[in-house]
Amino acid sequence: MVKSVVCTIGDEILIGQITDSNAGFIARELNKIGVMVVQIRSVGDRQDAIWEAVDASLKEADLLILTGGLGPTRDDITKNTLARYTGSSRFYCSTAQEAHIRDICEKRGGRLFEINRSQADVPETCTVLENKLGTAPGMWFAYQGKVIVSLPGVPYEMEGIFPLVIQAVQQHFSSSLSPIIHRTIATFGIPESALAHKIADWETALPPELHLAYLPNPLSGVRLRLSCYDAHGGALLIEQAINSLKPILGSAIYSTHNQSLIEVVAALLHQKRATVCTAESCTGGKLAALLTSQAGASSYYMGSVLAYDNRIKEELLGVDSQLLHHAGAVSRDCVEAMAKGGQKLLRTDYAVATSGIAGPSGGSPEKPVGTVWIAVAGPQICSSQKFVFAGNRLINIDRFAAAALNMLRLSILD
Repeated sequence: MVKSVVCTIGDEILIGQITDSNAGFIARELNKIGVMVVQIRSVGDRQDAIWEAVDASLKEADLLILTGGLGPTRDDITKNTLARYTGSSRFYCSTAQEAHIRDICEKRGGRLFEINRSQADVPETCTVLENKLGTAPGMWFAYQGKVIVSLPGVPYEMEGIFPLVIQAVQQHFSSSLSPIIHRTIATFGIPESALAHKIADWETALPPELHLAYLPNPLSGVRLRLSCYDAHGGALLIEQAINSLKPILGSAIYSTHNQSLIEVVAALLHQKRATVCTAESCTGGKLAALLTSQAGASSYYMGSVLAYDNRIKEELLGVDSQLLHHAGAVSRDCVEAMAKGGQKLLRTDYAVATSGIAGPSGGSPEKPVGTVWIAVAGPQICSSQKFVFAGNRLINIDRFAAAALNMLRLSILD
């Protein structure tokens, strides 16, 4: 099993000025070819920090991939640090990269300054990985039985070079690469702790080659990731484990092939040739945005009434004013009336309605912040359910919308 460390370089990452997307991309691509990422770290723009990170990483892994610190400015010191670390006594000019630099400068209508041209100068201990989208080349160092790869920090430049990295890694480590398999079982409606309790016996019975991880998310529920490292026949083991889980969780499982909840709902609506509309209060259009995020949404999504104010609930959705006075907007009676009103107004097979208290204010002992009532009106029946979530306003809105999507999924299945 080939082990790798990914290290991102830059003060801007450490101070939270930018979000590191490179490490995730690199880890996913390495997993596809059988390289196991054992650690991801970030360090600042200091030579001693980069040196220590390289030194520590090579003690843990066979392959180190660094991104960042390769630009033309003084804080871009990765190239010089790696030159010293690998014992390079001189630099040479990569004529291919120099040509790319000249071409880029000409297209931008600017002069070729020496500070730009010098980026084509690389340590004699490295092999150049050409960067056709930027000025700083990637570098491949074979050093004391290990491999160090240095790539630009600009994501699209790094991603442009990465096919060369994959090809070189496959050639260099050809006899050591083993398949790594990941499968995700997506569930909704069972909290993480309750889910862990429910599948405890199943988890205990998993073969030792399989590793389970719980991945909760407000919009996607709790995903269960099964991973198999360095084991032939891993795909069969995972498939058998998934098949034995299905009777335990039933309809709480909405995907075993890495589909999102909205992708599953959209597919069901397409299959049934069914239409849907939304009547939203507390979700403020979030549910409509999710339903229209899929290509081809116009075939199943008809429209929305954003009834944030009670007057809109009454005048557009036909909710009785006495009902609102006695039961309140956050109630079973209200959301069912909203759903039926939306279904009638927009003439759809299904209608989904939400009314709740996202917070941070507006709650009460009887209806605390995080309370939501959701109703789904279908061809035969209107069903509703109350949920109480814990989170800030934006997280609550995500959870409300996701719970509504899941209720729609279950209604279509029924």
